[in-house]
Amino acid sequence: MDLFFFGGGFEILFSLAFFAVLAVILVTAVRGLLQWNQNNHSPRLTVPAVVAAKRTATTHSHHNTGGAAHVTSSTTYYATFQVESGDRMELRLSGAEYGMLAEGDRGRLTFQGTRYLSFERE
Repeated sequence: MDLFFFGGGFEILFSLAFFAVLAVILVTAVRGLLQWNQNNHSPRLTVPAVVAAKRTATTHSHHNTGGAAHVTSSTTYYATFQVESGDRMELRLSGAEYGMLAEGDRGRLTFQGTRYLSFERE
């Protein structure tokens, strides 16, 4: 066991874990920047659409600070829109926009790439 901790095994394992975490962070950042850039270069489109579905994704985080437990949560809002061709697209939107939509609403959806911009009801 001493050979693992002091003979190089631990250092190698720690280095591998460090670089694996670093790689995940870098890949996530690059993918986010590429999506942002692709959205910025996509045309703004306004099309007739129907709100086909709505959903939320909530994440919870538990942590201790100075012996006091803290719980935080975050909610992400999504709406699925169906366009005239029958294609569906799920877009992320704000909580305020989410609250104003109801399944079955018809109107004009404005989006840019995967970025939701607005929905105007008929």
